[in-house]
Amino acid sequence: MKIVLATSNKGKLREFKEMCRADILPYQELLGDIEIEETEDSFKGNAILKAQAIYDKLLEQYNEKYIVVADDSGLVVEALGGEPGIYSARYAGEGASDETNMDKLIDNLAQKSLTSSKAHYTCAIAVVSCYGVYCVHGWIYGTVNTLPKGNQGFGYDPLFTPDGYYQTMAQMSRELKSTISHRARALKLTKPIIEMLQRY
Repeated sequence: MKIVLATSNKGKLREFKEMCRADILPYQELLGDIEIEETEDSFKGNAILKAQAIYDKLLEQYNEKYIVVADDSGLVVEALGGEPGIYSARYAGEGASDETNMDKLIDNLAQKSLTSSKAHYTCAIAVVSCYGVYCVHGWIYGTVNTLPKGNQGFGYDPLFTPDGYYQTMAQMSRELKSTISHRARALKLTKPIIEMLQRY
């Protein structure tokens, strides 16, 4: 069965391919661009919603079996009451850039006279196939600071330093990030599910 990734985020696609060591198709190659509104109130709910929506579209158009993988991930900042959370990708509004989202987070911390806060990244990965729906989670805990550092990665990586490390996620090599990130931890649980489904 072909593996299809339900995301338009090029950074996520690259990370999935590198971490899974598998041939993964972006859904756009098969379906073109599709707007999927994230209407659930949890990372798990939105991951399943996206994977199921793409899976259903593929069933409509192709007479093949597919494994559709989707993730929903974000940053949860303690001092901001859990923001940006499930709104991480659109914290500063629909279509907001990583830089604009980071600026809003920095501004919101500054309004509380803070330059840092405990935080964690969460990643929920959903896998949908003709054999059902699976969902796993990965987390990484650390601190967000209001001074961005590094130019690797994407999202809030320049602000986030994992516990036990002195570099932000954006300063780390891809090799290191791909072993410790929230997405890497969730993918470690996802790989055996995909391998099991491919044997059927």
